[in-house]
Amino acid sequence: MARRNFLRVNNKDFSALLGDCATNIHHRFGGRHALGGERHDRETLARWFDRLGRLGRHLTLTVEDVWVKGLPNDTTIIIRWSATDELPDGTPYRNRGVHIVRMRWGKVIDIDAHEDSQAVAENLARQAALGVAEAAVHPILS
Repeated sequence: MARRNFLRVNNKDFSALLGDCATNIHHRFGGRHALGGERHDRETLARWFDRLGRLGRHLTLTVEDVWVKGLPNDTTIIIRWSATDELPDGTPYRNRGVHIVRMRWGKVIDIDAHEDSQAVAENLARQAALGVAEAAVHPILS
């Protein structure tokens, strides 16, 4: 399921991904930038994913490792990943990170993303300098 959901991000199939999430999902993404902050419901997370799709038009996440612990009523999944993208001016973007995902009875209830937030901030600043206005807006929070 973890690998499938990362492929869904790559394919911008956010509605299918959100279907696996609880309505009161908690999502954290580090940094003080357009993608940073916390969300506490599926609707706000949907808006965040839409923004991610616009700001990471060629974003490709590659799952390196997956570890799973727990029972169906309380499952923790740790996903180590790498990311690549290409900015509008052709500059390559690279990042690495770990997601800690909690599930309950097949629904994602918590996503805690740990990536190089400085790399994300620099990517967004570069996009803003290239005229991508959304890269410089306030985060989507709930």
